[in-house]
Amino acid sequence: MKAKEFKLGELFCGPGGIACGATRSHSADGKLSVVHAWANDYDSDTCETYIKNICPNSPESVYCGDVRELDIKKLGKIDAFCYGFPCNSFSNVGKHQGLENEKFGQLYWYGIEVLKEYQPEWFVAENVSGIRSAGSGDFKIILEDMRAAGYKLNVNLYKAEQYGIPQTRHRVIIVGIRNDIPVEYKVPSPEIYANCDISSRTALSNIATDAFNNEHRTLSKKVVKRLSYIRPGENVWQAEERLGSKFPEELKIQTKTKISQIYRKLDPDKPAYTVTAAGGGGTFMYHWTDRELTNRERARIQTFPDTYEFVGNYSSVRKQIGMAVPCKLSEIVITAILNSFAGIDYPSISANLEE
Repeated sequence: MKAKEFKLGELFCGPGGIACGATRSHSADGKLSVVHAWANDYDSDTCETYIKNICPNSPESVYCGDVRELDIKKLGKIDAFCYGFPCNSFSNVGKHQGLENEKFGQLYWYGIEVLKEYQPEWFVAENVSGIRSAGSGDFKIILEDMRAAGYKLNVNLYKAEQYGIPQTRHRVIIVGIRNDIPVEYKVPSPEIYANCDISSRTALSNIATDAFNNEHRTLSKKVVKRLSYIRPGENVWQAEERLGSKFPEELKIQTKTKISQIYRKLDPDKPAYTVTAAGGGGTFMYHWTDRELTNRERARIQTFPDTYEFVGNYSSVRKQIGMAVPCKLSEIVITAILNSFAGIDYPSISANLEE
């Protein structure tokens, strides 16, 4: 096979988690790789982060704005396409409004338009695990639309912690290969990562004090005191249950809904729980030493390299990191795609969702 660089287009690109993994990917024979062509996101800080790290020499290739106002026909030819379409309508934390949520649920369709317009050789779409049960058959509708655009699909629920990533993050990833291309993608086997050290302790070790986005946020005395009663791996509710009347009344959380991540500490000997983009007090992720994680530590959990610099204030950067696809998971999936196109066999497993 001749050497080839697949030109990659992205919608809802976020800060570049997919692109970071994609541009690091190559087939085992070194002949196939991926290069950035264009990308789109609506958030200005996110776009600046993407430009700084993915395409500093071609800032004009990142279109910052609402995808609904984007002229898809003028984006340019691509060979590959990735999009993590907004998951607000499908998250288990939300109301499962699905495609009936006009603002977010329909945004997946813009990716379908890209597939129809440019007919890339392959694509990757990513979303939360809750997409499978959102709405009334919404997931099947999305898959049908992807097939109707001309693609055979491989649909799988990936558990990031099974692939050497220090985080329990479960995401549906759809890989599509154009119908006229005699290539079959298979889910890469997680077995080769079985002995990886994915503990939070290892993931957060040896971070330089002057690393990008490594500022420590000062917590109130009340929050620090509350954290002191919580053991590594516990959340505030579990600490209250364990301590009973010994847990100070003034430190209790007075809410009806008990979300598992509220004032939850990392267990240093286990992978981190899921890094999220949104959420108020108590959802910011906490170190086992009674402090909030820095954004660099969150980025480590998402497997961004320490050289990856995020643009924006503290809350903006936290949001960007939580939105991203772990770079390593992107690299694993896209490397498998490239090996598939190169005709190179690799350890694989059967897809666990509808194909």
